[in-house]
Amino acid sequence: MLWRITYFLLWQIAGGGLGWWEGGPWGAALGAALAGWAWFVWDLLRGVRVLRWLRTGDLVNVPVMRGIWGEAADRARRLLRRQEALVRDSQDRLQEILAALQASPNGVVLLDAQGRIEWCNQMAASQFGFDAQRDVMQSIGNLLRNPEFTAYFAAKDFSSDVVLEGRLSTSSRPVRISVHLHPYGDGRTLLLSRDVTALEQADAMRRDFVANVSHEIRTPLTVLTGFVETLQTLPLSADERARYLGMMAQQAQRMQSVVQDLLTLSRLEGSPLPGMAEWTPVQSLMQRCEEEGRALSALLTQNQQRTHEIRFPTAEALRSEGEIAGVPAELQSALSNLVNNAVRYTPAGGSIAVVWERKEDGDAVFSVQDTGPGIAPEHIPRLTERFYRVDRSRSRETGGTGLGLAIVKHVLQRHGATLDISSTLGKGSVFSVTFPANRLRGFALPG
Repeated sequence: MLWRITYFLLWQIAGGGLGWWEGGPWGAALGAALAGWAWFVWDLLRGVRVLRWLRTGDLVNVPVMRGIWGEAADRARRLLRRQEALVRDSQDRLQEILAALQASPNGVVLLDAQGRIEWCNQMAASQFGFDAQRDVMQSIGNLLRNPEFTAYFAAKDFSSDVVLEGRLSTSSRPVRISVHLHPYGDGRTLLLSRDVTALEQADAMRRDFVANVSHEIRTPLTVLTGFVETLQTLPLSADERARYLGMMAQQAQRMQSVVQDLLTLSRLEGSPLPGMAEWTPVQSLMQRCEEEGRALSALLTQNQQRTHEIRFPTAEALRSEGEIAGVPAELQSALSNLVNNAVRYTPAGGSIAVVWERKEDGDAVFSVQDTGPGIAPEHIPRLTERFYRVDRSRSRETGGTGLGLAIVKHVLQRHGATLDISSTLGKGSVFSVTFPANRLRGFALPG
């Protein structure tokens, strides 16, 4: 509207009624020049307005105008909004990536070309003692002062990882952290760290297990080999031959027991947890435990003047104890193992008391108390380890494989039960198994 008014006034001045050079050629030319100049100034002002808006980047207060500058402002607004949406989308994706890295169970540290920390997640901060905010742009070498890492970082050979001692590591609870550097981008480096303490402990246990199995098998094999050579090379009397064959049979039985226990452990570890569909009377379990315990006691004391005094609950007392849920063979194996261990390690003339006790909360406790030599406190936490023996020579003499309590532990864990061991040197031991109430039925609670 403004340009029309300006043009009208100029036309009037030039020859439209004000009388200046009326009808003359100079008047028309002057009017056209003035109108063109006014149009240029007015259009320049509109352009300045658009440029001022572009400098501010304000997508809300967009100048409203017609013509070319209006079209340019509208297109610029659309481009800016599209660019803003792309930037916002990129920022959202970056935050999602950082959130995923933050949730990673491994430590993640981003290093620039100079080895300075650009970003790290909370796991890395916890493993190395970093502060995710304070330590940004700090040199990794100044914060992670470990000779092994310093040599690894300086060598620039990142084909493998380096294992460091964790900052919270102690002699009783060691912590081992694996660190692996990965170059990327323009000289940058990605540091990945993970706690490998459990892996190293599992590997050590595997090596110990293989060594123990090899030792347990190699010893009787050596004895068998020696006896075979003796039988093959020496003329022996019938009594000597029978004695050697008896010892060979004993060693073969020992190897068979070790293999059988190993197979039992393997089956327990690989089979699904027992359900609640199969129920076994407590009375029958206790009866079989008593039969096995008394048979073993008679075998071990057959050449001695005194025998064991073994006490079990009476059949009448066990009739009201109901049933227990689980795999009968596994439960029988675990409970009999505890009774047989008490018989093995209690000298002739000692006593063994087996008790099934009901608790007020509905749980039940199966306990075996003996008057054996007892166990030192430092051995008790390790008794359920495979092949761990307090007295190796005595264990072999009594026919133990060193796997019995490991089997007991696995069976009880599978059935939701717990094992408690208390012992006093020179006075004896008590092995107690607590079964949860949800695996028991049909027995009367104490009134």
